[in-house]
Formats: sequence, C-alpha cells, structure tokens
Amino acid sequence: MELSGNTIFIPGATSGIGLALALSRKDAGNTVVVGGRRAELLEQISAEHGLDTVAIDITDGGSVLNARDSVLSDHPDLNVLIPMAGIMVAEDVTTAGYLETAERTVDTNVLGPLRLISAFVEHLQSRPASTIVTVSSGLAHTPLQMTPTYNASKAFIHMFSETIRLQLAGTSVEVVELCPPGLRTELMRGQSQVEAFLPLEDFIDETMKLLADQPDASEILVERVKPLRYSEANGTYGQTIAALNSH
Repeated sequence: MELSGNTIFIPGATSGIGLALALSRKDAGNTVVVGGRRAELLEQISAEHGLDTVAIDITDGGSVLNARDSVLSDHPDLNVLIPMAGIMVAEDVTTAGYLETAERTVDTNVLGPLRLISAFVEHLQSRPASTIVTVSSGLAHTPLQMTPTYNASKAFIHMFSETIRLQLAGTSVEVVELCPPGLRTELMRGQSQVEAFLPLEDFIDETMKLLADQPDASEILVERVKPLRYSEANGTYGQTIAALNSH
C-alpha cells in the first residue's frame, strides 16, 4: 500500500481512530474524505482540518449508496476505503435484555463494513491500484468478558478480511487489516483515561511506520496487540484471558 498520493474514504471518522487516521493521511499527502452521521461534527471537521466530508449512516443501506455516489462524483480517483465505523457496548448475556445491544453491534460492526465494501468494491477494482483497510481488534483473538458481541464482531472482520483477500487476489485491490489493542479513545466511556491503554497518537505513529516498513503486509500488528493476537498460538490463551479480565 502506498502511503501518499491516495484518495481515501473513511466513514466513521468523526472521532477516535478514524479521525486520527484521516488527519495523519492528509498530512502525508493524501486526499481524505470523512464520513459520519452528525452534520455539526462534519462541519466542524471540515472547518478545522480542511477535510472533505459526506453524511453517511452505515446502518442504512440507502445512506451508504447515496454517500458512495456523492464521494465518487467528487472523487472518481478514490482508491482506498477504510470501512471502520464501530461501537463497543457492555452486555450481560445472563438476561434476555442483551439482545438489543447485540443486534445494534452486529448491524454497525459487521453489516456496516459489508455494506460499505459492497458499495465500493467494483469501483476499487477499476482503479490500477487500490486498498481496502479493515479494522479488527486484539479482542477478536482473546475475549474481553464484558463485550461478547463486540469481540465476535471483530473476529468476523478478521476472518472476512482473510477471505476476501483470497477472492481479490487476482484484482487490483489489496486488503490490509489493522488490529488495534486497547487505545485511549472514547470507544467506551472512560477508556481514554486508562493508563494501561496505548495512546492513540502512538498507535497511529507505530501503524504508519509498520506500513512504511512492510508495504506488502496483510495484517498490521503494533507491539502492544501481539499478546492478544497470538495468545492461542503461543499457548498463553488462558493466562492472557485471566489477565485481560482481572481489572
């Protein structure tokens, strides 16, 4: 994946990893389009950072298609899609009430990226070199007790990324998976204050260095996520689960 000279669309980039990636990629010489649901946030981001924006609700198929048409009308050279919008909500599966949260999580974290990839994949194949950058999680491989559906949604993204990479191997589209550890963002309330988590700017810096050093890598793993990513392969799965869920 080339790190500059791209035209990139990042839905769900009004905060957290998405916005940090958008600003980093703009500073590196890329054209970046940010998508989100809240018009006031999009206006603020456009005014403060000079990014192009588009309204999109990834849980609504019609909204995804409208956003695609708008983005491609203004940026027909689009060659990178980062379908990363997601939510992380605690659940208690000992009560039937968890289902509403689980359904909302699947609709956002699983069906959202599927809708986005479906909307853009034919266009991406028309470009001489393009990339789909998916975003999974270390929790796809070692589970956090309080977020079962989130963990499973990210496991889906990991395996879906692995599989579409095989299907797209004969095309101009490469698939790169980012696998973050716990980060100091507000994905969950109070998460930005957890000192054990990696600062967002450090994650972005290390990720970009890895992409520069490993241009053909299919999975980008910062050092902090490796204990989660490889716990089962390393024979430390039980211990890592216990440590992860001890707080």
